[in-house]
Amino acid sequence: MTDVQASESEEEFPLEAPVMNTPPVEDWTSDYDIFDSEYITDPVPIWNDLRGQCPIAKTDRWGGSWLPTKHADLQALAKIVPELSSTDPLVVSAQDNDRPDNEGPPEGLAAPPITADPPLHGWTRKIILPTFAPKAVAAYQPYTEELCHSLIDGFIENGSCDAARDYAQQIPPRVIAHLLGIDPNKADDFTTWVRGVLEFGLYDQNIRIKYRDIIADFLYAEVRARVEEPRDDKLTEYLNMDMDLPEGIDRVTVVVGIANLLLIAGIDTTWSSIGSALYHFGSHPDDRQRLAADHSLFNTAIEEMLRYFSPVTMARVALEDVEYNGVTFKEGDKVLMNFPGANHDPEVFENPEEIQIDRQRNRHIAFGSGIHRCAGSNLARLEMDVALRVWFDRIPEFELSDPDGVTWAGGQVRGPRILPMKFPSGQPR
Repeated sequence: MTDVQASESEEEFPLEAPVMNTPPVEDWTSDYDIFDSEYITDPVPIWNDLRGQCPIAKTDRWGGSWLPTKHADLQALAKIVPELSSTDPLVVSAQDNDRPDNEGPPEGLAAPPITADPPLHGWTRKIILPTFAPKAVAAYQPYTEELCHSLIDGFIENGSCDAARDYAQQIPPRVIAHLLGIDPNKADDFTTWVRGVLEFGLYDQNIRIKYRDIIADFLYAEVRARVEEPRDDKLTEYLNMDMDLPEGIDRVTVVVGIANLLLIAGIDTTWSSIGSALYHFGSHPDDRQRLAADHSLFNTAIEEMLRYFSPVTMARVALEDVEYNGVTFKEGDKVLMNFPGANHDPEVFENPEEIQIDRQRNRHIAFGSGIHRCAGSNLARLEMDVALRVWFDRIPEFELSDPDGVTWAGGQVRGPRILPMKFPSGQPR
């Protein structure tokens, strides 16, 4: 049994993100706001309106950005490389337009390949691809299953839980820690750090800087420890790989960057997907009963959850003026890669606003498109699959106990943060 222990660190953040007291949006085509409560709670109607009026919207809020909503546009924009650069994929903060002088990452700390353009992108992606090959990922299934059972053991007798905080949020940090060879009981720290960068750091850039630096210090210490004393883990494996290092970049810096990628890109995104799926089944009893009775639907159900609740909106920054489909992205403009909106495009998906857990034709791009398509998609799918199968095996009957109490995180990663669930207590393993 996987032992799940509490971290020694205390939770530093409230469960809910701050409410932004900003002027209401009068025209979403020219003044959209991804931090508006309406957008955070349910952006789908907004995307639908934009798609019919102005498929690429624009705003001056939060430093200004563009928001495409059509599947074809997202596919095309993902191929404009490196003119639309990926070096700063998290570019929108709910704060002043000007960033502090030290807001950029510490020297050498990025998250390649997701924060890299060619040629750096290509060789760093080759380093991590074997980690996420189907056979390699399958090796983490037993650990993930035991972890999920252990988490459920902690609350099943209560007949209730916060399915976000007590379950979904606990799985990816421990799986990533296990993968890297780091103490899985650092998971609560990882959760706090990632929320500090991706969630609360969007509302206070001093928080973002603080937790970016904490992550950097921790990862540099872990990697340097492997230099002194190699172990049987991924950090040591990465250090020993053949690398055609560009001048001025050392091996430790590259491995720290890759570990940073796995933390930043592999935790919040996946727990948001798991939580969103539990939100749906906890509020739609017909789908819950159908999936509980027919496990052959898990594969299509998971793909439909990924399509409908796609959590990630990455971004690109124009390195030069770029003309696309009648729109000019000026040098320095930010373009939000709205993959979630694209996954609701009726030109690609039949009845896109219906969740169909047996949907057969599902060309979603929840994991992105082009050269930056998520390298860890196999691991994310495995975590979702195991998390939902174990939950349904242990707790086939469940429902939201307070639908109005559900809250969602906004910004560029969207998912439930409070998810009160109730179920019959004492269900057997």
